[in-house]
Amino acid sequence: MPRDVPFPEGLKPPSKLATLGELALPFDMIRFGLGGYHLIGAPRGDGRSVVLLPGYGASELSMRPLEAYLRHLGYNVRDWGMGRNNGRVAADVERFAAQAAEWAKADSAPLTLIGWSLGGVIARETARAYPHLVREIITLGTPIIGGPKYTALAQRFAGRDFDAIERDIHARNLKGLTQPLTVIYSDRDGIVGPDIAVDIYNHQARNIKVDATHLGLGIAPRVWRIIADTLAGKS
Repeated sequence: MPRDVPFPEGLKPPSKLATLGELALPFDMIRFGLGGYHLIGAPRGDGRSVVLLPGYGASELSMRPLEAYLRHLGYNVRDWGMGRNNGRVAADVERFAAQAAEWAKADSAPLTLIGWSLGGVIARETARAYPHLVREIITLGTPIIGGPKYTALAQRFAGRDFDAIERDIHARNLKGLTQPLTVIYSDRDGIVGPDIAVDIYNHQARNIKVDATHLGLGIAPRVWRIIADTLAGKS
């Protein structure tokens, strides 16, 4: 059962300093390269199907490094198959669910979903609407609480009723999820405020803080190791 959580108060978007820090991605790539020791001894996969969902404005290309790593471990990794994520969450959930249903039928097993940023929202909402299709969910810097007004991209959604969106998100979150949830977030995230990237609604959710920019979450060795351990049941 989900937690009976009161309407969240005091949420904040990422600081301007954190948003500016996203420009440090090239330096983070160097730093992450030095963190490869995290991957030593990572458990091998069991061949299950894992689907990667990109963030807002991104395509499958953004997930290629993680895809290659998970394939190396032995997982059957799929792109979400829908190209660039244009932020049409309701429509994308239905489109993705139709594709996921075909994959799950072919595998005779539900799918593991890994979503980066808004891709995590689509993963969670697919699991909420079609629980039989989803085995497990891992999210990276996903806006779980509050909605776009607590992100650095709020201006792109100008004209929307942010308060109504926030209330709707809270109501949906109160319905809870049944699948195992691993929620990876960072205080350095300059796109999605860390206040909203954690799951306060589901008892089974594991909120794990890492040191990365939002744009670096998908290439950080520490994040990859958390994913590898989680998929192998070693978390």
